[in-house]
Amino acid sequence: MATTTDTPGDAPPQSIPTSIDTTASEAPKPTKLHGRAFYESLGSPKFVLAPMVDQSEFAWRMLTRSYMTPSSNKSLLAYTPMLHARLFTTTEKFRFNHFQPTRSGLPTPLLSAPPASSPDTYLDGHPSIDRPLFVQFCANTPEDLLAAAQYVAPFCDAVDLNLGCPQGIARKGAYGAFLQEDQELIYALINTLHTRLNVPVTAKIRVLETREATLAYAKKVLSAGASILTVHGRLREAKGHKTGLADWGAIRYLRDNLPQETVIFANGNILCRGDIERCLEATGADAVMSAEGNLYDPAIFAEAPAVGEEGSVYWRGRDGKGGFRMDEALRRYMDLIYKYVLEQAPPERKPLYVPGQASARDPPTPEASDEPPRKRVKTAAGPAEAAAAEAPRDTEPSTATTTQPPSAETSKPKNANKKQKREKPSNPNLLAMQPHCFHLLRALVSKHHPVRDALARCRAGDIEAYEAVLGMVEEVVEAGIREYEATDGASYHDALDKEGEGDGNVLSAVGYEGLETEGEVKTVEYETSVKAVRECRRPWWVCQPYVRPLPMEAMAKGSLTMSKKELAKLEKGEKEVALGMGARRNDERQNGAVKEV
Repeated sequence: MATTTDTPGDAPPQSIPTSIDTTASEAPKPTKLHGRAFYESLGSPKFVLAPMVDQSEFAWRMLTRSYMTPSSNKSLLAYTPMLHARLFTTTEKFRFNHFQPTRSGLPTPLLSAPPASSPDTYLDGHPSIDRPLFVQFCANTPEDLLAAAQYVAPFCDAVDLNLGCPQGIARKGAYGAFLQEDQELIYALINTLHTRLNVPVTAKIRVLETREATLAYAKKVLSAGASILTVHGRLREAKGHKTGLADWGAIRYLRDNLPQETVIFANGNILCRGDIERCLEATGADAVMSAEGNLYDPAIFAEAPAVGEEGSVYWRGRDGKGGFRMDEALRRYMDLIYKYVLEQAPPERKPLYVPGQASARDPPTPEASDEPPRKRVKTAAGPAEAAAAEAPRDTEPSTATTTQPPSAETSKPKNANKKQKREKPSNPNLLAMQPHCFHLLRALVSKHHPVRDALARCRAGDIEAYEAVLGMVEEVVEAGIREYEATDGASYHDALDKEGEGDGNVLSAVGYEGLETEGEVKTVEYETSVKAVRECRRPWWVCQPYVRPLPMEAMAKGSLTMSKKELAKLEKGEKEVALGMGARRNDERQNGAVKEV
């Protein structure tokens, strides 16, 4: 069996024969593509949907793919959520609840996947609709990683090792980014899959303190047999208020100092569609991965429709700026849940409002009522929103067919009146719905609190509750667009001026005085997130990214405190990033090179 050399930086062979480690009968040894040959066999995708814990599940991948045209669909590669290799190997229930390629589950590893036409073929890795697909694991023993990978190999194109998770649970479990100090273990993990698994292995890393250290780290990962290297341009410590900007310059350094046949994916700073092209140019990477940007805008990889072809999918304002509509995105997401997860037809709904077109959705008209003025004001937002506002906060949906109270003769004992505890579904697509909706509707629910409250009351699997939220969203979006049209855009721009651009999470200057660090006050200059907010900001009914304040902004607002050593390191890092990426973005904005989508 051919294997890669241990010499860092040597390019692995383009294909290797592999054996299938299983107790099943002997099977012919397939030829496994490697590196760029493997990447090209997938169609050389330029867009990558990141692995996200409990958030890149099948239904969300389908939503993201649905915005791609048939000709561009092969340009999108998706990852599963990160899976725990040991739990996946030892617990059949865990496998069934987190990876569902077949209806019968995965009691044992299979030599091959059933055909797409098989009644047992289910969701994850479906050969007709969910490819290309990489399955990501976290692990710290080669044995667990190999055993887990053998379960999923027939249903994916590659297995990815997570070496980038910076969270505390990863520190406690000794996996993710907390393996980077033990690069011999990392080598063993990757090389075990490279030599013993019948699909390629890939890896996702974070940059280290210096570019030279990052390069040596990348060479180690590649020499172990990784076919593709994904690089997140942030340090392990960059999380929460310390997230900051990703360093595209560090990724470019790897591109310039690794063999050209090395396949590199870049990750970090992807807020909108225009950032993808900027990242490809700045880093020289083969593809760009989006995580959080995709959660807020699942159409981030898609091209905007031509003027006049927006329909109900896309909204374009008077100034030409626009984005994909939240109401249509939520309806599309719900329809995918109905089709693939619940396997039933969605309910009949009224057409979405489109300016300038005849619509079944007539504008609400006030009706005569004897209710007090206060009540009328409360319900003026629309019947669906008003009904949700009136509903009790903590009651479960009722299945009763009547609202009449029971008679004394048929009344049940007092204990029987307690609401029965609903069984929580285990399907990962249903469990992910609420966090997905809060991400998708973030700008909307910050303005329309009844929608926020109704969404907060939704329980996993309660599709009727989510359908009610969808109805509320459709109503308020229609009202917002109608108001925009009636005022020629003034309603949005006036509200923007009143609120202050930046949604309350950024400061408006470049230099700040009065940052206190261990009793010392000093002036620090750095780039703010104001420009990114200004570029990405859209009306609240349009899918749009959440722009996090930079660490120094968080310090200025008192949300973050640092020692002198940490502050000095941060200042140095921010300046390097600003020179490598921020200045380029500023020039593009000034020269009009940034494309609005």
